[in-house]
Amino acid sequence: MPHIIVKWYPGRTKAQKEALAEAITREVVTVAGCAESSVSVAIEEVAPEDWAEAVYRPDILGKENNLVRKPGYNPFVDKS
Repeated sequence: MPHIIVKWYPGRTKAQKEALAEAITREVVTVAGCAESSVSVAIEEVAPEDWAEAVYRPDILGKENNLVRKPGYNPFVDKS
């Protein structure tokens, strides 16, 4: 406890992923008051063309009650 999953577009380096995982871990330890050894972080890369159906629909629209911070975009809203 806790396990954090970050989903983002491909293209970040291993160093960037490790830096993000370290930053997330530090903050979780501070806020949650848990041991660093109890924090795990996973990073899933999702192609931009797959984002709406693979992430936005199931994880954002499908779990709105779980969102603590909502995104400021919606790929399903017509932008024309």
